[in-house]
Amino acid sequence: MRHDDIPDDLKRLAFDFFYWFSRFEFALKEARYLKSTDEGTKAEVSWDRFIEKHREAYHLTPAGQALIDAKPQRQIVGDGELAFRDVGFNAGATDLERVVRLANTVRNNLFHGGKHGSDYWDEPDRMRDLLTTTIKAVDDLAAQAGLQGDYERYY
Repeated sequence: MRHDDIPDDLKRLAFDFFYWFSRFEFALKEARYLKSTDEGTKAEVSWDRFIEKHREAYHLTPAGQALIDAKPQRQIVGDGELAFRDVGFNAGATDLERVVRLANTVRNNLFHGGKHGSDYWDEPDRMRDLLTTTIKAVDDLAAQAGLQGDYERYY
């Protein structure tokens, strides 16, 4: 979808999505969910550490279930062109892992652009649903992990 074709409310929603998603990643960094804690290394979020710490205590919320049910797809390299495929999970993947991986998929799809070839990407209603659902799912993750203070620090 070209910029001029995007409805104004969807542009605002995309901004809100990036804002809240980046706030959550900020909170994860502040809580030291980092790929490396070695001095001088890049401060990169470790989603795996977050999942490992909270996998047992996480309770699937309606937003988390809605995100799982929406099945956002991941862009892949296809035979001669880019394509989309369902996000695969290992056997025994927890609800938390599914929600985190799918939320990141929505973020990656929106941020990295180039979404021709998806059956859903140019459907504004689907995008509204995915963005709204993912914002709520991230809010729920922050609340359950006790990260609300860092999450909302600069709101």
